[in-house]
Amino acid sequence: MKVTIENKKGLIKDLKVFVDKQTMNTYMDQKYEEIKNTVNLKGFRPGKVPREILKRQFGKAVFSEVLDKVLKDTSTKALEENKIKPAGQPKLDLKTYGEDKELEYTISVTELPKVEIKSIDNIKFDEYTVKIDSKETDKRINEIAKNQPNYKDATEEAKAAEKDLVVFDYTATVDDKPFKGGEGKNTQLTLGKDLFLKGFDKQLVGVKKGDQKIVEAILPENFPEKNLVNKKAKFNCKINSIKNPDEVKIDDEFAKNLGAKDLKDLKSLISKQINDEYKNSLDRLSKNQILKEIENFKVSEIPQNLVDEEVKILSQGMSEEDAKKSKNNFEEVAKKRIKVGLILNEFGEQNQIKVTEQELQSEVQKQIRMMPGQEKMVMDFYQKNPSAVSSLRGTVYEEKIINLIKEKAKPNKKEISKDEAEKILKESQKQQLDQELKDQRKPEKKVVAKKSSENKTKTKTSKTKSVVKKTKKVSKK
Repeated sequence: MKVTIENKKGLIKDLKVFVDKQTMNTYMDQKYEEIKNTVNLKGFRPGKVPREILKRQFGKAVFSEVLDKVLKDTSTKALEENKIKPAGQPKLDLKTYGEDKELEYTISVTELPKVEIKSIDNIKFDEYTVKIDSKETDKRINEIAKNQPNYKDATEEAKAAEKDLVVFDYTATVDDKPFKGGEGKNTQLTLGKDLFLKGFDKQLVGVKKGDQKIVEAILPENFPEKNLVNKKAKFNCKINSIKNPDEVKIDDEFAKNLGAKDLKDLKSLISKQINDEYKNSLDRLSKNQILKEIENFKVSEIPQNLVDEEVKILSQGMSEEDAKKSKNNFEEVAKKRIKVGLILNEFGEQNQIKVTEQELQSEVQKQIRMMPGQEKMVMDFYQKNPSAVSSLRGTVYEEKIINLIKEKAKPNKKEISKDEAEKILKESQKQQLDQELKDQRKPEKKVVAKKSSENKTKTKTSKTKSVVKKTKKVSKK
């Protein structure tokens, strides 16, 4: 294989690749040897089909596969030998090709720019630690206790009142006929919440243990037996017990019911939980400060093809007119994002940062835990969508890079209270909202300015084809 760089225009390069006839024939021989042992043709033993027969039967398909493989192998090698990292998919233009012929083609590629990352060590950012007051921990535990249902048995003669828990068995009928799902044992109902059937609770107010009570209610729209929807049902209820609400005691037993060793351990866990809630948000602020500083780094040139792709993503879901109005602003945002991405990626490569399969699966499990009750659906989503898993890999990769930058950079460590943390986060949200509103107004100003000079300037657009489409088209000739 011979490779020559024909022209250089900044980041855009054309590489001429020449593969001699002998090399092409070697690839063809290897492919025929490969299929010879797998082809079954009438009149020939496996592995004994003559080359000429195989060529007549499968020649076009074999050459098409060989061409695709040679293009992939040689184009990758040509870029690696010339130390060119492509920004996007290279485009191939075939000049000479065919069976028993040399192969000649051109690779048109936009190269990733050289990135200088030495100054990353000088990045400054705020690193927060939130000091949680014991009063905040006690307050959170009291809130948890209020939401923990706790009841004690009422006296034998006590009548059920609102907020009491009634335990009962029931059999239900519609038009005096029993129906599927019309029975229940030891059903628990907190009076006043109206969670069973509309108006059901109120009819149990005043019952006592051992009472029989007929309750009437309309079956709802989502009732499984569709022929009974909106019909009146009679519920013959036998009251098993009445329980009065009881104050939850915050002690070691309460802590154990929540999974802690004792009350002291629970307080420690809750304190950490509160700290983590603020830490995650404050860590995002630190990350944003780092990314903002990286935006000021110098990159020789931003590849236009990457800018165009990012603008497409930013304008997804917009009308053509709105996308056109916002184009200049989107390009500005795109260039910042790409610059930051290039610098982070270069830093990751130089520090040999990798994402292990274990780390990736850990992130998948984290996403699953964030959707309680829908675990199977989330797992199925990731199993059926490799692109979603790839996106998660990118998230983990970026986080590892940011964490390493934090280790190398110069943090301004601050210990703050919970109130100070809330104030900082609130101010950050306000600044973010103000910036978003400012960005939304930018395109309108630019469009006005553009109208006055639209007759003086024109933009040209060009269409490009991917290498996959191009090689498929050529191989069919």
